[in-house]
Amino acid sequence: MKYVSTRGQAQPLGFSAAVATGLAPDGGLFLPESLSDISALWPKWSGLSYAELCFEFMRIFATDIPTDILRAIVARSYNKFDHPDIAPLVQLDDRTYVLELFHGPTLAFKDFALQLLGNLYENQCALSGESINVLGATSGDTGAAAIHALLGKPGTAIFILYPDGRVSPLQERQMTCTGADNVYAMAIEGSFDDAQAALKEIFSDQRFRTTQRLSAVNSINLARILAQCVYYLYAWLRLPDAARAEVEFVVPTGNFGNVLAGWLLQQMGVPIPGFKIATNQNDILYRLFTTGEYRVAEVQPSLAPSMDIQVASNFERFLYYSLGQDPARVRSTMGNFKHTGVQVFTDFNRDNFTASRCADSEIAGIIQRIHGQFGYVVDPHTACAFKELSPDRVSVVLATASPAKFPDTIQQAIGINPIHPSLELLKTRPIVKHRLKADTAGIAKFVADHAV
Repeated sequence: MKYVSTRGQAQPLGFSAAVATGLAPDGGLFLPESLSDISALWPKWSGLSYAELCFEFMRIFATDIPTDILRAIVARSYNKFDHPDIAPLVQLDDRTYVLELFHGPTLAFKDFALQLLGNLYENQCALSGESINVLGATSGDTGAAAIHALLGKPGTAIFILYPDGRVSPLQERQMTCTGADNVYAMAIEGSFDDAQAALKEIFSDQRFRTTQRLSAVNSINLARILAQCVYYLYAWLRLPDAARAEVEFVVPTGNFGNVLAGWLLQQMGVPIPGFKIATNQNDILYRLFTTGEYRVAEVQPSLAPSMDIQVASNFERFLYYSLGQDPARVRSTMGNFKHTGVQVFTDFNRDNFTASRCADSEIAGIIQRIHGQFGYVVDPHTACAFKELSPDRVSVVLATASPAKFPDTIQQAIGINPIHPSLELLKTRPIVKHRLKADTAGIAKFVADHAV
């Protein structure tokens, strides 16, 4: 299977090459040349463990990796999770479920894809004999998960940009207190969007990315989106048949990658009825899916910092399909948006989506309500998803992070101080971070000076 760029001006690549490249050379994002129809396969997968299901799904796409090697890579990727189900589906009442995606090494849903991606990188380095330098930008959880996926792996270095002072203290400690020699946590002045813009500019310099052997770890990486498809399928297969037919997955999201993975699975023949996009007060996706207008606004720091985003990178993948897989139209649309900061859509399909917006002032009340009603504690991002559940559908809410990562918010809301041993250990370690301006040249020089 080959992978093509959404902008149509890059050479199609095999799976491993597309993963290693990350962002396509033409500035687009890689997608399968055609989406596989798995409608005849998923009925056979209902009894599989999470790792077995992931292997069966990924073997459809990772066709250039020998089967036995891929199976071993997948098995290693899920052996550090602290729940036997990996992604347990918790039922709160007859119409409400929570898919817990925070049982990985960094207590956030990003572990599902990044543990796999880290092992894919390690395998690639072993095969090629060449090192790889991984560069990413994060609004909170991605950076920690990426770092912990590559800790100490030979032949790798990882550089993570994050907005200084705009991630939670524990999220920052997960990135800066590892003690690993191949990790560089780079605190950037400004917002996540500033960091992400610098990252994209660096990747647009083909000579630099080639000489430094750069690869992208953000959700722009193809492997991340495919790996995230698996937990939707795992949860859907565990629902009662009646619930499957009317379920809506409710997804806290800022960069659109998490909900895109579920939508792609639907396009592959899994009959998931719909998705709800749950945003915080940085609501560009809410505005897009309710009005059709995609307009950048100023980022407002919030209690749900991983969604403090105004430019949703993965929307380009959805746009590619919405525009009839026409790269020229994608290039024109993205070029106009980059120039003006606004794009009005009249012809893209929103039928599978609803959307909600949650202000900071509402988060504590939602945490209180869910705890009072169900005795269940949710983190601020998951609280945003509980803002509006459809009375006409069964809801599966994606719990994207452990409450223990946001103890101040939880303590203020319900008087409980959630703790996790791994986070408590981080508090005893020194913070090591590199403060930089959101300046592309300065960031590129730092990467070049420390690359392996």
